[in-house]
Amino acid sequence: MDDKKMVVLREYDSVNDAEWDRSILEGEGIYAMIRNEIMSAIYPTGVVPAQLIVASVDRAKAEEILSAYTSE
Repeated sequence: MDDKKMVVLREYDSVNDAEWDRSILEGEGIYAMIRNEIMSAIYPTGVVPAQLIVASVDRAKAEEILSAYTSE
């Protein structure tokens, strides 16, 4: 997938949280990647956040999906 068409959907202090959301999106058929995955795990919390990225055309749907999982 062309990286220029990818956008940051969310940032995380925990790689595990980013992986969880990525798996939710991929389960719904939306391709997602985690940027800074290794760096986020190596450096102290908050220094280099893990970024969940999706295709710009999938952004609205991805937000909707993740919001449904996090709403109370």
